[in-house]
Amino acid sequence: MPFLSIAVLFAVIFFSFIGPYFYTADPLYLDSRAILLAPSMEHWFGTDRLGRDLLVRLMEGGQVSLLIGFASALISTLIGLLYGVSAALLRGGYDRVFIIIVDLFLTFPTLFLLLTLVSYVNASIWVLVLIISMTGWMGTARLIRSESFAIASKPYIRILHIAHIHPLTIMLKYYAPLLAPIVLVSFTFGVGGAILAESGLSFLGLGIVAPQMSWGSILSGGKEVIDIAWWVSFFPGLMIFIVTFSLMNISNALQARMNQKEVR
Repeated sequence: MPFLSIAVLFAVIFFSFIGPYFYTADPLYLDSRAILLAPSMEHWFGTDRLGRDLLVRLMEGGQVSLLIGFASALISTLIGLLYGVSAALLRGGYDRVFIIIVDLFLTFPTLFLLLTLVSYVNASIWVLVLIISMTGWMGTARLIRSESFAIASKPYIRILHIAHIHPLTIMLKYYAPLLAPIVLVSFTFGVGGAILAESGLSFLGLGIVAPQMSWGSILSGGKEVIDIAWWVSFFPGLMIFIVTFSLMNISNALQARMNQKEVR
């Protein structure tokens, strides 16, 4: 099952980034004679209410959605990793400040925090990456902090501290390999969450704006004609579902394998 999910995920990435080289239609071309055409041999996924080909728009939109998803997850995972491990290494006042900051962030519902931040800035790809990263690192940081405390209690780690080995060396050489499975699981969950967050913001009109496009903005554009043109909302929604479902399957498989190793 995880191998199938990985294959599907790579197929979607290939579809989004390589597909436009084979299907060279213009995603911004307005054709007044092709408004809301159903899927056919000429337009495989149909057209939207401005006569634009939906297949090529899904390819272009997939590039934005996947870029935001992977970049946001990478940044938030790195922040969570560095913050969580450093809290376990330094402890004391630093760890108390860590708990206060994380609890403060977790006090606010993520959706409302996203809406608040986006409402004060003009949304773009990298602005959304930054905002989603800022609201997505807390869970990873707490998880890694908890595991790092368990690692820090091991005898060989204490010996390294007594020997005055630099904390960065300890972090990279001894903590990183043990934390790698958790980081990988958190990253895959983060990608799916970031794609859903971007799609939700774009659906509400607070995310990607024209002429740029994402799966969320294409989905939002189809909500007004969903009763007469189901395909405009169905296909971007299907792409979001396929990617997030594949990522969740991969995460579950990684977590199950990690649990098996712990049992052994």
